[in-house]
Amino acid sequence: MSALAELLAEGRQKRVCSGAAWSVGGPEGPLERGWTGTRSWDGPVLDGDDVWDLASVTKPIAGLAVMALVERGALGLDDTVGAHLPRYRGGDKAELTVRQLLTHTSGIPGQVPLYRDHPTRAALLEAVRLLPLTARPGTRVQYSSQGFIVLGLIAEAAAGDPLDTLVERLVCAPLGLRDTVFRPDADRRARAVATEDCPWRGRTVVGEVHDENAVVLGGVGGHAGLFATLADMERLGAALAAGGRGLLRPDTLALMTAAHTDHLALRRALAWQGRDPVGSPAGEVFGPDSYGHTGFTGTSLWVDPATRRYAVLLTNRVHPTRTGDGIVALRRAFHDLAAQVPPVAAGARHRVE
Repeated sequence: MSALAELLAEGRQKRVCSGAAWSVGGPEGPLERGWTGTRSWDGPVLDGDDVWDLASVTKPIAGLAVMALVERGALGLDDTVGAHLPRYRGGDKAELTVRQLLTHTSGIPGQVPLYRDHPTRAALLEAVRLLPLTARPGTRVQYSSQGFIVLGLIAEAAAGDPLDTLVERLVCAPLGLRDTVFRPDADRRARAVATEDCPWRGRTVVGEVHDENAVVLGGVGGHAGLFATLADMERLGAALAAGGRGLLRPDTLALMTAAHTDHLALRRALAWQGRDPVGSPAGEVFGPDSYGHTGFTGTSLWVDPATRRYAVLLTNRVHPTRTGDGIVALRRAFHDLAAQVPPVAAGARHRVE
C-alpha cells in the first residue's frame, strides 16, 4: 500500500469521510491513482467510477469557461457588472469588474444562507443583487460564493448561453469529460457518493448538489453544482499541468493562475487559490507558484506549474455531518505526499476496502 493509500484509509478509520479517491500525475496522466472506502457509511464499496459533488471546485471550472470567453473576446476582465447585467445598473455593484469577482475582491459578502428566506431562483438572485458590500472593492480578499453567482450570470449574458451549456462546450467537451455535469441524471445519481444528512432537506443527500443556495438556483451556479468522476478530474489536472492543453492558450492560463492579490493578505489568482504563506491547503511541499481550489464537501484540485504536477483529492467529508474538521489536516498531508510521488510509480493503482 502506498503512503497516500495508507493516509486516506486512516482518514476513513478516523471517520473524516466514508470514502476517498485520488490521482497524482502530470501532463501524460496519473502517476498514482486509487480509491478507498464506501460511498456512504452503510453503502457500496467505491469502484473508481463514482460520482462526487465538487462543491466549490465548481468555481475554477466555471472560471475556465469565463477565461475562454475572455480569450475569444466575448468578455473582458475589466468589464463591469452593469455592462452585462442591466438590472445591476445604478446599484453598489454596477462598477464591480469581472477581475474583482474572479479574485474575491469585489466586496460582495461571502457565505450567506440566502436559501432560508428566498426559496425561488428569482428571489434568491434578487437577494444577491441587494446584498450590501462589506468592503471597498479591490481592498480585501473576502471569499464570496455570491460573487461567483454574479460571475455566472455575466458569463451567460456575454455568451448568450446558460452556464451549464458554457461549461460543457468550453471545458468538458474539449477534454472529453464524460461525467462532469450539473444536475446528474439517473445513471450518475446511482453512482453518486453520499454527502450530508441535511437538516434543511430532512434526508441524506445523494446525487443532488449539497450547497443549499445552489439547490434554490436549480442546481446550476457559478459557485457550486458540478459533479465529476476521478477520471474526469485527472484529465482536467493533466491539461492544466500541460499549460492549458485543449482549454486555453498557455499565456491565458498563465494570466489566470498568476497571483493577482499579492498586495493583500491572501494570495488569489483568477478563480483559483494561490498558495498562501500560512495555512495553505496545499501543504508545505507544493511550490510557491502552485494554485488550486478546495470544495466544502471535501474535494480539491491542486497544480504546480513548476513541476508540472497535479493532485486530485475527492472525499465526502460532510457525510453524515459537516461539523468535523479533520479534512484540514488530511488535505495538507495528502498534498505533501502527493508532491513527492516518484515518477517510477507510473500506472500504480491502490485500492483499500
